[in-house]
Amino acid sequence: MRRIVIAALSLVTTAALTAATRPPTPVAIASATTHQALDDATIVAIFDAANTADIETGQLAAERGHTKEVRDFGAMLVRDHKMVRQQGRDLAKKLGVTPTPPKNDASATDHEAAMQRLRVLHGAAFDHAFLQHEVAFHKAVIDAIQSTLLPAIKNAEVKDLVVKVAPAFQAHMIAAQNLDKQLAER
Repeated sequence: MRRIVIAALSLVTTAALTAATRPPTPVAIASATTHQALDDATIVAIFDAANTADIETGQLAAERGHTKEVRDFGAMLVRDHKMVRQQGRDLAKKLGVTPTPPKNDASATDHEAAMQRLRVLHGAAFDHAFLQHEVAFHKAVIDAIQSTLLPAIKNAEVKDLVVKVAPAFQAHMIAAQNLDKQLAER
């Protein structure tokens, strides 16, 4: 199951590489593998990595967004995901859990490739690709949370944190969809 979450995060960043609007489906993610069990230390690491990735893309948009709306959206992502990441880190420390990234995790490499793709874009093309990336990223994270992470979490406090912040991931996805649509209509 570790590979399922890795696949989810990897597929998200791959979607940004192609600027695809269609996020990976839970079926595609689940078909990656179902042989390994997730533990709370790995889930905390995955959660941390997802927040860190979106902090980085948000920072890029805050600096390079063509429109003020995209720059503001990027800054909001940075604020929100830094707060959530810190909550996860604080909880891990409180519980004595050392975040342990999954073996053979390609998500960092895929995220860097997505960042490189976004870095070469300018103007409205950057805004559109960034917003599409955010929609696909948040969709895949939401799917992974619901289908893989939540069922695997053993610690009630870790589960409570994930459940508490899940609506923010949904709100970010919807905001990115709406902003992309709004900018396309201009």
